[in-house]
Amino acid sequence: MNFFESAGKKAIGSRLRMLTDQITEDAAEIYRLYGIELQPKWFPVFYALSQGMEKTITGIAQEIGHSHPSVSTIIREMISKGLVQERKDPADARRNVIGLSEKGKDYEQKIQEQYQDVEQAIESIDEQTTYNLWKAIAEWEFLLEQKPLLRRVIEQKKLRESNNVQIAAWHPQYAAAFKSLNEQWISAYFKMEEADYKSLDDPEGYILKNGGQILVALYHNKPVGVCALIRMDDGEHDFELAKMAVSPVVQGKSIGWLLGQAALDKAAELGGKKVYLESNTILKPAINLYLKLGFQKIVGHATPYERCNIQMAVDLSNRKSKREA
Repeated sequence: MNFFESAGKKAIGSRLRMLTDQITEDAAEIYRLYGIELQPKWFPVFYALSQGMEKTITGIAQEIGHSHPSVSTIIREMISKGLVQERKDPADARRNVIGLSEKGKDYEQKIQEQYQDVEQAIESIDEQTTYNLWKAIAEWEFLLEQKPLLRRVIEQKKLRESNNVQIAAWHPQYAAAFKSLNEQWISAYFKMEEADYKSLDDPEGYILKNGGQILVALYHNKPVGVCALIRMDDGEHDFELAKMAVSPVVQGKSIGWLLGQAALDKAAELGGKKVYLESNTILKPAINLYLKLGFQKIVGHATPYERCNIQMAVDLSNRKSKREA
């Protein structure tokens, strides 16, 4: 066990497999001890069928949480040993049902003493442990059903990588990145339009000098994401969140989320109450990001962009920045 103490929790899969292998080997010997010709992997199917009713392979698979092919293979193996039998369903001749054979029913009676002894043996182990393994497994199963380990690792990866992201204020040295990142994503889905060139060719004159802001995401000090707050005077919205672009090389690192949060924080800091944006519904990750940031769909605002087919806005009145939350 020194390896697992050294490796720690990251070796949980290997440690659980080793424990499972040990218990499975013992289970095979226990069946032989009681004179029952049953493989440990057959037990879930055998137990499900021992409850009385014949069942379809699909029904068994759903009950024990195995795949249909896995159960089908086990059924074939059990049929070859004479433990189960397959026949047409009297109520529906289009499907087959599985039930215990006479030999299987005999085993079902014979195995009761084994069940009792095994449960008592497990109870004796529980009495010697600090933690109840059975309850712990149930808790882990519940938590992993809510959020799988893969998703949890992805979240940790994003959190770690986001620590290498810095949101910087505008500097003329970022002008080339501001333009190229936007041209890259716009050209990937649409075509560049006149309104794009106005802001990308002269960001200082079109955005900054009119009371707007440009934020830049630096990953390891390299500009990889940008977005702008363009001052609006339509009487309803204070800023437009626009020209958000993230390099494909660093997508998946929550940079869009960090930029969006920083932009809304900046808008609130500047006294903004409502922020507006325009997008297109084919950009599903972007729309999901905007919804996560609190934007809601609105209609009726004039747009200079042909590609715009959705407009959204967020109310900042009750917003707290990440640092205040």
